[in-house]
Amino acid sequence: MFYHHGVNLMGDQQITVSHLGVSYRSLEALRDITLKVEAGKLTGIIGPNGAGKSTLIKAMLGLIPLTQGSVLYQGQPLNQKLNEVAYVPQRSQIDWTYPVTVWDVVMMGRVRHTGWFRNFSTASRRQALEALERVNMEAYRQRPIGELSGGQQQRVFLARSLAQNGSIFLFDEPFVGVDQKTENILFSIFRELAASGKIVLVVNHDLGESITNFDDLILLNRELIAHGKRQLVMRDNNLHQAYGGKVMFFNAQAA
Repeated sequence: MFYHHGVNLMGDQQITVSHLGVSYRSLEALRDITLKVEAGKLTGIIGPNGAGKSTLIKAMLGLIPLTQGSVLYQGQPLNQKLNEVAYVPQRSQIDWTYPVTVWDVVMMGRVRHTGWFRNFSTASRRQALEALERVNMEAYRQRPIGELSGGQQQRVFLARSLAQNGSIFLFDEPFVGVDQKTENILFSIFRELAASGKIVLVVNHDLGESITNFDDLILLNRELIAHGKRQLVMRDNNLHQAYGGKVMFFNAQAA
């Protein structure tokens, strides 16, 4: 598969977050977050609205400043190794009126390898086409991105991330506004990426049955409530601490 290139040894394939803090003016958005995100596992970030899920990913990437702490990958700050990272933000943060085709978007994933002012190689074009085929969107390659459904748009951005051939994949709420077919495709590819030794971290708003797709979970509510294997994190006491007992949960402990 096209995303097996450049897999490192899993032992040094982890992101280490130490005492991370983020504040907006006087509001403390995240407090003293310490955890590890391991390669080879599909890891989800869960928590109520306003818990800091998206903030955690953005802070890890250096997109927003830290008030304290560090984020390391293979012993170096993660924001200095962004060539290893494929990041897909929330759909609401993307300008869908921008006049580009599906093919244009996926080829953007190859720019880092090729350079801005050089022609794309045959190999780059082949990898982009393989990525589109993997998400069942090759028939739409000349379609303007703004004409697609929400699920189709999400699959195109997944294809772009696959074309990057990175070691770290970060997705911010990829399942919002998508159909069941797209959700199944996303989870299938996320699992394959994890199985090939990648780091895969996904912000997930849904506590339904789909939660059983994750190996590890990070449960946040501005501070870290629990982190680790899904069955341990999804215990009633952790969930009630995070959500205040206002939400019905799928029983994922036994699943």
